[in-house]
Amino acid sequence: MSETQEILTQESFRDSVATISAEGKRNFINPKKPKGKLYNLRSMFSVFYLVVFFTLPFIKVHDEPLLMINILQRKFILFGMIFWPQDFFIFAIGLITFIVFVILFTVVFGRIFCGWACPQTIFMEMVFRKIEYLIDGDSTQQKLLKKQAWNGTKIRKRVLKFVIFFVLSFIIANFFLAYIISMDQLLNYITHPAANTGTLISLLVFTCVFFFVYWWFREQACIVVCPYGRLQGVLLDKNSIVVAYDYKRGEPRGKLGREATHKIKETEDDCKCVDCKGDGACKDLVKKFEVVELKGDCIDCHACVKVCPTGIDIRNGTQLECVNCTACIDACDAIMTSVHKPEGLIRYASENSIQEGVQLRFTRRIKAYTAVLCLLIALLAFLLVSRTDLDATLMRTAGMTYTSLPDGRISNLYNLKLANKTHLDIPVTLKLENVPGEIQMIKQGKTIVKKEDYTNFQFFVKLDRNQLKGWKTTLQIGLYDSTKKIKTITAKFIGPENYN
Repeated sequence: MSETQEILTQESFRDSVATISAEGKRNFINPKKPKGKLYNLRSMFSVFYLVVFFTLPFIKVHDEPLLMINILQRKFILFGMIFWPQDFFIFAIGLITFIVFVILFTVVFGRIFCGWACPQTIFMEMVFRKIEYLIDGDSTQQKLLKKQAWNGTKIRKRVLKFVIFFVLSFIIANFFLAYIISMDQLLNYITHPAANTGTLISLLVFTCVFFFVYWWFREQACIVVCPYGRLQGVLLDKNSIVVAYDYKRGEPRGKLGREATHKIKETEDDCKCVDCKGDGACKDLVKKFEVVELKGDCIDCHACVKVCPTGIDIRNGTQLECVNCTACIDACDAIMTSVHKPEGLIRYASENSIQEGVQLRFTRRIKAYTAVLCLLIALLAFLLVSRTDLDATLMRTAGMTYTSLPDGRISNLYNLKLANKTHLDIPVTLKLENVPGEIQMIKQGKTIVKKEDYTNFQFFVKLDRNQLKGWKTTLQIGLYDSTKKIKTITAKFIGPENYN
């Protein structure tokens, strides 16, 4: 066999997907129920994750949700801070920062997010899968139930699982909606379903989507749909920490038994003579022997394959389907303990740490991503700190020039659009700062911008002719909240062209 053919044979597992049969049909995975130290840690983290997910919509700051992503009304609240479309550039910088963070995190730690914190994994493996184990039993029972003829027991289990899965999917869909429109609005929809049939239909559609994912689609969402798996294939290198099989320790594989695990191999003769000619005629030859292992620590029990939710064999190397869920680590550690061998045959490690015994290296790529991330974080922090509570847009009224008043002054009409980004009403006062003159509001009374609202005002600016700097003069108008200056806005004042 040529070298090329040998490589192709070794990499043949990459030509297929464990969840798809050779005929192209869906191969349903019924993983064995995992257990172990890492699985217990993931379970505890999942409990915390789910508690946060289901309680966060109820938490309020100044009678507003702590977190809300209202795409429909273009209103976003992040940890009490209100963002409007005018703040889109901050979201853009934040999104770029997040993408760079994901890239850096993946380069260093692989897909650890997928196994520990991804909502798809959390709900599938820690909620729906556990319910399935309670109803249908472990892997073997599930397979037997699938082959079993339809009888009372099978119908009862299928209906029970169907109802529970659908109800949970409906609850999840409602809570995702709460993050968009707020929990108060959601409760209003629930208490008045007849007046919100469109919302109810949308909820049922998303419920069916979630139900389809957790009932049938399952791991295909990670393998086929999720773009992060494709990103992993581009970003990972030999220094990335992933769930890896220690092939140097585990190979060659062999079933556990009484057969020999080592053999004595005779190597070259070692001559002790000073005048040895190397012709083999010397009588003072000393035989050299070498102990050769016939088996590695892997006993080929396939325990790591049986617990894998995507059905892969991690011993083949890092694969697209691997979500770093650590189920194979726990399974292998349990087997190693039972056969009195050290744990860690499958563990979090990099290719270089296994092959060369080196630890994590801060490569130039990692340093470059880190530098870019630090710069973006600094920029984002500056934008958040310098962000004003009141956003103002000032423009001259379209289609109008200046007006000459009877007292000799020149008047311009302006439109002022204010967006209040706070949870409090803001009374606004306008003052000319660079030239003496008068600001006359069209609508009398206090200029108040309601909390989390847009307000439009119209006002005249009146200047003496001797204050004009040509036909176009720049005005600086200060916005004041009581006595505190909020910001300064600028506008152009149009006057007669013949005045300088």
